[in-house]
Amino acid sequence: MPDNLGWRMKFAVLTPSANTVVQPEYEAMRPPGVTNHVFRMTTDNPPRWKSDNDLINLIRQIDANIDSAVTQAMTSNPDHLILGVSSESIWDGGIAACEKLTRRIEDLAGNGIKLTQPAEALPAALQAHNVRKSVAVLTPYFPVAEQHIADYMQEIGFPVKRFQHLESPRPTGIAEIKEERILAALRELDDDDIGAIVQFGANLPMMKIAAEAERWLKKPVLAINTATYWHALRKNGIKDKIYGCGRLLAEF
Repeated sequence: MPDNLGWRMKFAVLTPSANTVVQPEYEAMRPPGVTNHVFRMTTDNPPRWKSDNDLINLIRQIDANIDSAVTQAMTSNPDHLILGVSSESIWDGGIAACEKLTRRIEDLAGNGIKLTQPAEALPAALQAHNVRKSVAVLTPYFPVAEQHIADYMQEIGFPVKRFQHLESPRPTGIAEIKEERILAALRELDDDDIGAIVQFGANLPMMKIAAEAERWLKKPVLAINTATYWHALRKNGIKDKIYGCGRLLAEF
């Protein structure tokens, strides 16, 4: 329910405890009269990931702790829920996994409260940009995530031509990846056969970098946090144009 500060919309944002990027990036995109309230799924932050199983274990921890985060979020009496984590949306099942997770969270929330999550937002963002070619994907993960993402992107009609995995050594390390390395990866991903570059990994600070890269690559560069927050706004009838965060929020 709206209050004095969130008189247009109160978002409850669900994100992992090790994520330090979703909250500040969502705040940077927040229009007047909209408030964001962050609730956490507890996850480990080991000194170093040693194998693919460590990333898989992180996904399992997020899944195991979503229900408690939703229960906590609902005590703030929000108008809408946002899932600020990308891999959980499509792991082990693509669109079917996304839809199952949406039903689970919305059923737990009750009172007709709806959810926006990245797997729902990305196709809408790509369609808004009228992307017709294959895409390239940037992630902070290890290659274990590649097939899950490739299957999902194929399912929504945007096959992946190439990947770049930045292979962060630990969960909080994702937010520490240097801008220069991200920009270099975007250049390597780009080519004439690429209609857009899509970024997964909600703890990778991509909002401003993607907005900059769109100007010199002359094509959409979709940061996952930007796409998700944009879709949550538009889904709730909030049409404000937000500048400096990329074409998606400024034009669509």
